[in-house]
Amino acid sequence: MASAAEPSTTWQKYETYSLPTDPKQGDRATVLRLRNGRRPHMQTFWVSTLAWFAAFTAWFSFAPLMPEVKKDLGLSTSDVYNANISAVSATLVARLVVGPLADALGARTTFSLLLAAGSVPVFCSGLVDSAGSLALVRFFIGVLGACFVCNQILASQMFSREVIGTASAVSGGWGNLGGGVCQIAMVLIWSGLKQGLPHETAWRVSFIFPAAFVLIMSVVVLTRCDDSPKGQYKELIAHGAMVRKSSAKAASQGYRDYNSWILTIHYAACLGVELTTLNTCATYFDDKFGLGTTKAGLIATVFGLMQIFTRASGGLLSDSAFKHFGGGSTGMRGRIIVQMCTLTAEGVCLVIFSRMNSLGSAIALLTSFAVGVQMSEGSTFGIVPSVCPEATGAVSGIVGAGGNLGAIAFGLLFRFGPSAPETCFLLLGFIVLGCAALTPLLRLKGHDGMFTRAKVEEPGAIDII
Repeated sequence: MASAAEPSTTWQKYETYSLPTDPKQGDRATVLRLRNGRRPHMQTFWVSTLAWFAAFTAWFSFAPLMPEVKKDLGLSTSDVYNANISAVSATLVARLVVGPLADALGARTTFSLLLAAGSVPVFCSGLVDSAGSLALVRFFIGVLGACFVCNQILASQMFSREVIGTASAVSGGWGNLGGGVCQIAMVLIWSGLKQGLPHETAWRVSFIFPAAFVLIMSVVVLTRCDDSPKGQYKELIAHGAMVRKSSAKAASQGYRDYNSWILTIHYAACLGVELTTLNTCATYFDDKFGLGTTKAGLIATVFGLMQIFTRASGGLLSDSAFKHFGGGSTGMRGRIIVQMCTLTAEGVCLVIFSRMNSLGSAIALLTSFAVGVQMSEGSTFGIVPSVCPEATGAVSGIVGAGGNLGAIAFGLLFRFGPSAPETCFLLLGFIVLGCAALTPLLRLKGHDGMFTRAKVEEPGAIDII
């Protein structure tokens, strides 16, 4: 329950900061300096990024080895699609719960608990022996996908609205690199282990490595991150500098804003498509071009490794457009325009990719498609913190869950839809273009829309609690 008392002091943990900050925005940093690793802003940024990278690596650690798992366990293609859907199903529910919970408890504690809990099923991955146990293990591993919400909340708490698009996109995008790195890392680990272990034992033992990585990061997050520039929520509440939040109230505020739901659809159209592609890419290239596990995994790595710059570019472009259109209440128009352009580019590239029948052209269009889909993710979370600043966790949670909802829906498309995966990708492209057409409906309180003016004055400050 929220306390009835108002904060009585201005206590804060750190007397000075290594970055310029804006007191009107809760001492959020007004710049992002990647060479800086000092607490609270940049250390939280780097630890949060690495922790999300670890979570993403473990979350999709099965994908690159699935051809081997499928062969050794005698699975059908339908069994693989069922497991892929299972992998993102738990995340859908977890993200909805984690957002409001992080608003109340702080993203640091919530993040650490998620990582520790998620490491358990990853450690158990080597025990799967049937289609049912595979789907069950991947379901519980899906809890790690909710770590993204904590990652984005920490970014929004540490950086001001002028740079939040870049900060959240870089942190989230470099964390998402885990999806690309695991495509090659898991294959290399498996290849090394099978030199001294039986073929099937090697892939089972491989999962110990991502599980240990995640468990270690749960401790690092708890000890090296901060809930806000002023300190931990627990400390702020104890010193009377913060009112305890109600997770139920935060959820209500975030979920009642219709802009949250439009962005949820948008995120389904970008992250949902990315997750589906990560789950199917290696198998798709192996089946269509007969490349084998190693080569198909390397090609799939290209898609994931594009996160090095693509998601960050989407956030940077969103911030640049925000400033170009004057910042403040008028700047949101720029962010919305970028959102529509990136989603449209994603849809067009996906349609063309589905028509490619040569390996070279397929790789080229996969790369182009990666740029659009991942820039869309960055631009989406350039908008999220402005939807309902007092319930950023709840909004981040529901929008983040949209990515998993999309992955489930698109996974079902591959499972029960046209037998040809090329046709499934074609349909995905048209779905994305339809979602892009919803962008002009975004109308945030206190901000200009794509074709409309703000109705009320923009708030002068964004509170940290």
